[in-house]
Amino acid sequence: MSDPAHLEARPAVGYAGDITPQQAWDLLAGDPGAALVDVRTDGEWRTIGVPDTATLDKQPVFAEWVRAGGRPNTGFLEELKAAGVTGGPVVFLCRSGQRSIGAARLATAAGIAPSYNVLEGFEGAPGADGVRDQEGWKVAGLPWTEAAK
Repeated sequence: MSDPAHLEARPAVGYAGDITPQQAWDLLAGDPGAALVDVRTDGEWRTIGVPDTATLDKQPVFAEWVRAGGRPNTGFLEELKAAGVTGGPVVFLCRSGQRSIGAARLATAAGIAPSYNVLEGFEGAPGADGVRDQEGWKVAGLPWTEAAK
């Protein structure tokens, strides 16, 4: 089992910390019980792509943090539990590393810990030209697919 302390996560309030996309991959690869939860919207999964953890013999869990129209997903914790995410470590991923903070905090408060936020998210923040091609899971060269969820 992987020791989360080696991650040197950035300190956080209410969850285990912020880790880079590569640290998230390493945790997933090193700990058979670690889970990846993608909290983006269904539309983002379908149009932007999704992380591909098949080489780790794992499947990401897809649970929207926010529903269409910006409504909170009030069934988020129930979706995690239904997918078998009842303990940690859990790595939460969104588009840029912001929504996943809330997901990590809520999971931690519910006893699903340690929960980590992936800095930069799947695509990262937009660059000066408005394109999201400067940072994140995809830019780090980690496996992903354009296939819909």
